[in-house]
Amino acid sequence: MKIVTLKSGYELLCRKKYYLIWCLVNLTISVMVEAQGKEGIKAAETEVKGYFSTGVDLMYAVGAVSGLIGAVKVYQKWNSGDQDTSKVAASWFGSCVFLVVVATVLKAFFKV
Repeated sequence: MKIVTLKSGYELLCRKKYYLIWCLVNLTISVMVEAQGKEGIKAAETEVKGYFSTGVDLMYAVGAVSGLIGAVKVYQKWNSGDQDTSKVAASWFGSCVFLVVVATVLKAFFKV
């Protein structure tokens, strides 16, 4: 284990200066953040609402793609005569309904 010692008072003074500068920068940043208040929250809300509609559309698109893939999977199992076709169809249908319902509920919940 190596012990670091200060060679002179100058190094200690430099460290204290850097610590003081670091404290002042953090204080300035926190004051600037506090000063924004309501305007900052409103700006963040509008930005999130702008991205939210895109996210809901993306959820609908994922639901459509998973629906198509699931439909093909069910069709293949049905044609091959597998016994678990109804289980696969139910899970496929449930996942599609879940994605659509979640997107709609989120839209209504956040009033977008």
